[in-house]
Amino acid sequence: MKAHRSVIEWLLDSDPSIRWQVLRDLMDAPVEEVEAERAKVATEGVGARLLALQGSDGSWVGEAWNHGWDSTMHVLLLLRELGLDPLSGEARRALGLVRDHVRWRGWDMDGTWRGWEWKGNSFFAGEVEPCINGQVAASGAYFGQDVQRLVDRLLSEQLPDGGWNCDAGDSGSIRSSFNTTICVLEALLEYELACGSPTEVTEARLRGQEFLLARRLFRRLSTGEAIERDRKSGADWTRLTFPTWWYYDVLRGLEYLRRAGVKPDERVAEAIALIESKQDSDGRWPLEHQHPGTMAVEVNEGVGQASRWNTLRALRVLAWYSAGK
Repeated sequence: MKAHRSVIEWLLDSDPSIRWQVLRDLMDAPVEEVEAERAKVATEGVGARLLALQGSDGSWVGEAWNHGWDSTMHVLLLLRELGLDPLSGEARRALGLVRDHVRWRGWDMDGTWRGWEWKGNSFFAGEVEPCINGQVAASGAYFGQDVQRLVDRLLSEQLPDGGWNCDAGDSGSIRSSFNTTICVLEALLEYELACGSPTEVTEARLRGQEFLLARRLFRRLSTGEAIERDRKSGADWTRLTFPTWWYYDVLRGLEYLRRAGVKPDERVAEAIALIESKQDSDGRWPLEHQHPGTMAVEVNEGVGQASRWNTLRALRVLAWYSAGK
């Protein structure tokens, strides 16, 4: 699917983090042009503002993780989405500070003790919840950090149905969560892209991938019923949001499949039709929802407005689907 020229111009009239991905994914621009634009993420716009907020202790807001969206983990996730070049001097400096100084505290934000097992762990050693560890491993692998310990743990926590669930440890659930599974799948994919494709990692990722595909990305396996709202968070998987953080939605699932190089089949057709149905008369996609919480830097135009991020993401998913049919 090709975007109308006016939509491309609108996307290019934006932050360098969007511009370089438009050049690469929608315009097939020369590599030199793409890389020149990508380099600006570290020095201009949202990327530069996020980097400038890092504390001297290597963290953002003094936390490895918090209930908002401005902690170290969340900022690194966003920098990955922006496409900050891992080889840039700015990225190397920022990630070095995180690696060397940021530790997990063991206390939740409300003062609840969350366990001795991971208190004092270095940031890229992670903690105990696979949804959080998946997010840490995804950004760590992308930025060239050693996340082997996290990957090994995630592989050991895969459930019989192919996915993962943060509640498996505490409540003994044997049913996987879409939310946790997408976080782990993205982590395993980033690990493969950075470190090659170890057989055990690829096999686990493909089993997790089938968990999503067997459910057509948003249906119950048992009944085929559409899952309108997530049981745990109440989030509507059909509404387009960005950033997604730990939440699953249909566009996020499709974006993972695209990046993984999956050949689309009839199991994604309904999800694709859902994304197509949300395009407005100007050829753009809206920000339908934004997860409540404080962000370090705002990246959106506003809920209900046409969203450059969602438009970029939708267009490249539709292009992937069209090319693979």
